[in-house]
Parts: sequence; C-alpha cells; structure tokens
Amino acid sequence: MKAIVFTEYGAPAVLQLKEVAKPSPKDNQILVRVRATPVNYGDLTARNFAHLTSSEFNMPAFLFLPARMSFGWNKPKINILGSEMAGRVEAVGKLVTKFKPGDDVFAYIGMNMGANAEYLCLPETGTIALKPANLSYDEAATLPYGAIMAVSLLQKARLQPGQKILINGASGGIGSMAVQLAKHFGAEVTGVCGTPRLEYVKSLGADKVIDYTREDFAQNGETYDLIFDILGRSSFSRCKGSLKPHGIYLLASFKSKALFQMLWTSLTGSQQKVICAMADEKAENLVFVKELVEAGKVRALIDKRFPLEQTAEAHRYVEEGHKQGNVVITLA
Repeated sequence: MKAIVFTEYGAPAVLQLKEVAKPSPKDNQILVRVRATPVNYGDLTARNFAHLTSSEFNMPAFLFLPARMSFGWNKPKINILGSEMAGRVEAVGKLVTKFKPGDDVFAYIGMNMGANAEYLCLPETGTIALKPANLSYDEAATLPYGAIMAVSLLQKARLQPGQKILINGASGGIGSMAVQLAKHFGAEVTGVCGTPRLEYVKSLGADKVIDYTREDFAQNGETYDLIFDILGRSSFSRCKGSLKPHGIYLLASFKSKALFQMLWTSLTGSQQKVICAMADEKAENLVFVKELVEAGKVRALIDKRFPLEQTAEAHRYVEEGHKQGNVVITLA
C-alpha cells in the first residue's frame, strides 16, 4: 500500500511517498481503508519534534523529555503521521462485534498516528464511530480531534445556557468545534482569531469575532463566564479582569505555571477558577457530535484538499498560515 513516510525530523520535504506492507487486523481490530485525513497541529509538531524547544512545547515542562523520548530522540519512532481519519471498514478480526465490513467510520487515533496511508488497523474499542451520514469522508475526517477535545472540556467547565464564553483560538480544530458546541449549548460566543480567518469564525456561528492583531480582548472591558484558551496563548493573570466573579479560565494546552494557578485558586477558595484538564478520548463524544452533525447543528468546513502524494505541500500550506478552515489529505 502507499503511505507518506518520514524517517528524519525536519521541514515538509522529509515526507516521502513510499510503498509499505498492508496491515492485517488482529482478533480485536478492524482494517480501515482510509479515504481522508486532515493536517493538524499535532502532525506539524510530530514531524519537527527534534527542533521543538521546551518553551514551544504546549504542555508542562516535566513532560517534554518523556514526550521527546516517546516520539524518538534523534529520529522518529513513528514514521507515518495522521491522528484523525475517515474511511470504510474493509475487514474485521474474529472477536469484533461493533463494526462490520462496509461500515463508514471516522476516528481519532492519537499519538500512535498512522492515517497518512491507504490502510490502517484500529482496535474496536478505540475512539471510533460510524461516520455522519450527511458528510463526505473529507468533511468527517476533520471532526474527531476537535470533537473529543471540545465536548470533553466544555463539559468539565459546565457551560450553561445564557453564559458568555470567549474562545481564544477559535479558528483551529478544537476552537471551531468549541464555537459550534457552545452555540448549541445556548451560550453567547465570542471568538478570537487572526485577520484572515474572521469570516470563517463568523460562519461557524460566533456572535462576535475579535481580531487579535487589532484588539486585545483582555483590555476591551468585556467580561465572560468562561474563557477557553485553546493553545494557552494568554494567561490567567492577564484574563482575570475579563472574567466574571465566578468565571473560569479553561485551557486545552497548558504549562506548569497554569497547573500551579489551578492548584492555587482551588486551595485559596478563589471564586475565579483555572481548569487544566486532559480530554476524555471516548467514542461516545464522537457519537454525540455525529448526531449533532446529522441534525444540522455542527458543520465541517474545508479550505483545501491535497492528494496523498502532495502531503508535503499540504504541510507547507498550513505552516505558512494560509488556511481558512480545514486542510485535508484525500486518498482515492
């Protein structure tokens, strides 16, 4: 089968089209023919991990060394990228009961990756669900990571109808899903993004969009029940004045300082809270979003498609900051 393989860290040019062995499913696995996989932040990070500094690492510093060793110190241990996908089940192991050949599915694979290939084996118990019937493979492939992150984290923050939420980083995979889910939950949504993606975030349903290159949301006098900072680009100290008395500062990516702030606000009985949480990678969250998609409550918007053999070009396009929506690699 064809796959995009990289054997050294570096620029997009390290991604090469190769012929590799087609996998066979184990007793508890399904074999999926991959039809589409997006290029996301995790792909870019994993491809260039050796050149990533601890300050650029969007997790606590004490996790940097274990993560670096897990991915490979000098050369990548994982040679095929792609942590999200949509495709069709081609074969199943003898113990599989949830899926059958011919099922269209979408899935979040996580750190094991492997979706930049024509075929992929996944455990039946993984973060997999039947694809939304009203979406193409290309569209469905863009949803899994944002779905499990946004659903899980917004639930942890207990977002309520009528509350005001600001989403810092509203144009990415998590942010775009969070905008739509927050609207579904009945919140008043303000999205923060760069100039090229203002219209994209508006199209997702945001009530207000702030261009961070022209306006500092922390200085405009508005206050929110929840500030959801996707990549930790701001800080609790900066956002305190923009939170209501019982407001929550929620992070999807966080460093050690934010963990200490979460502990401090908890121990001191502060009315304002910091929440640093890992998402629950549950198939139920995919099913929840699938149902919203089929009910017309959530959309998947694609900026550009690239064939598998142009994966390096797709990475380059994303890194150059051109994308307005999702960038998807398609497999015929």
